Amino acid sequence: MKRKSKKGLRGFQLKVLSFGHSYYIDRITELEEALAKKPRQFQIDLLGAGEIPADWALLIRSVLVQRAPKTKLITNARSSLSGGTVLVWLLGDRRMIRDDARIFFRRAETPDADEEEKAEAWKTGELKYADSFSEADPGEADYAKVLNLINEYLPVKELAGRVIDSSMLREFSLVNCEEFDRFLAAAFGKPRKQKGNSVTELRQKRVPRQARVSKSE
Repeated sequence: MKRKSKKGLRGFQLKVLSFGHSYYIDRITELEEALAKKPRQFQIDLLGAGEIPADWALLIRSVLVQRAPKTKLITNARSSLSGGTVLVWLLGDRRMIRDDARIFFRRAETPDADEEEKAEAWKTGELKYADSFSEADPGEADYAKVLNLINEYLPVKELAGRVIDSSMLREFSLVNCEEFDRFLAAAFGKPRKQKGNSVTELRQKRVPRQARVSKSE
C-alpha cells in the first residue's frame, strides 16, 4: 500500500510477519521503486506481531541508505517491535511509535559459548560457522550484524533481553525529543539528573554515527 499527500509525503506499509519471505521479496522491489521517485518525505508504517528476519532487515537497510539525500525518512511503529524490525525503525530520520508499544532485541546465540561470550557476540557481526553440520546458525551471523548496527543507537550490551518502552526511547532521544525536552523544562526548570548507570549516561555513550560524523565536520 502506497499513498502520497500534497505535501510530498509518500506512505509505505511494511507488514511484520513471522513467515513471509515472498512478501518481503515483493515489498523490497516496491520499496526501491518508490524511493527512486525521490519523494521529499517517505514514511514507513511498521505493523504486525511478527519479526523481520535479520537478512531481510539488512537488505531493507541497504535500500534505505541509498535513498536520495533530499528524502527524509520517517519510520512509524504501529506495533511493538523486535529483532531486525527494531533496526529498520531506527533508520528513520524521524521516528514515531505507538505510546504503549515496546521494542525488544535478544542476544546473539553462539553455540558452546558461556554467558559472557554470548553477551559480546554482536560486536564484530561475525560468528563462527564451520560447515553445514556445525551447530552454528549462519542466520545468527546476520542477527549479530543487526545488533552491531542497533548499537549505534542503543547500547546492546546493557539492553539486550530487556523490554524497552517509549519513555526510555525518549530518554535516548530516539522519539519525540523536542517535545519531551520542552516538557521537562516546563516541569522541572532544568534537565533531570540521575545517578549510577542511568539511561541518560547510556544515551551519551550512544550518539548515532551520522550525528558523530556531522559534529566532526
